[in-house]
Amino acid sequence: MKERNTLSTRPGKLWVVATPIGNLEDLAPRARQVLANVDLIAAEDTRHSGRLLSRLGIPSPLLSLHEHNEAARGPGLVERLWQGQDIALVSDAGTPLLSDPGFRLVRACREAGLEVLPVPGPGAALAALSVAGLPSDRFCFEGFLPASGAARRERLGSLLAHPVTVVCFESAHRVRDTAADLAGLAPERGIFLAREMTKHFEEHFFGPASMLPAWLDLDANRTRGEFVLVIAPGQPSRNAGSDAGIGDEAERVLAALVAEVPLKQAVKLATTITGVARNRLYARALELASDDTAS
Repeated sequence: MKERNTLSTRPGKLWVVATPIGNLEDLAPRARQVLANVDLIAAEDTRHSGRLLSRLGIPSPLLSLHEHNEAARGPGLVERLWQGQDIALVSDAGTPLLSDPGFRLVRACREAGLEVLPVPGPGAALAALSVAGLPSDRFCFEGFLPASGAARRERLGSLLAHPVTVVCFESAHRVRDTAADLAGLAPERGIFLAREMTKHFEEHFFGPASMLPAWLDLDANRTRGEFVLVIAPGQPSRNAGSDAGIGDEAERVLAALVAEVPLKQAVKLATTITGVARNRLYARALELASDDTAS
């Protein structure tokens, strides 16, 4: 280990270090070396990272840096870097800043002209994409889906219209509801779901969205752990409207149908009449129904 000295003629470096998402053997040798030699490790959860460092035999001091204190602690960390201290930024697991805190600190360092260096390694999103068997030349990373059912269905309706593969995270207590939403919105769409990647109980689902709820229901353990969801690309609709909406004609038809018949029937009829993708019409129909209820 290096001698820690806060007095230096050069500014320190901020190292953005990827840590294992499950299997500790996935920690890169360079990551281990950096973590052992920095003056400070800024961690999303010091208890979680403390256990990791203890198992690795790394005594570097820890400081918590999470979404609730990042704005307040950022200036102090920048000052420590100017004093010559090297700092590593880690999240609970995987690559920092991907649905994790750290963005404000990295931006502050960039704006101050300080050096920010990546130490690449594990990341749940890319790990799932690499084994999903779905197109990976272009993809969209969405992070976590909304917790609210209506907001989640609206977001899924938009994501299902994307012409690229979509990768997102989901929590254990919402994964079953999300599976049901997907089955209702796009039953034939190809889905890959990774559970507990690189861990002892790792499992994968690959198949149409209509089969995902039943797969989860086969074993109560399948709704436990951490999940990455990969959704196959959508197909462009025959009515090539912009991503901002479904087009004026489809809007008129759908609004008229929603006012007269049940929502699912309205969407089915509007799909046949307009040629717009069902998932886009369904998302818009939910908005129209919600507006009617609010009024």
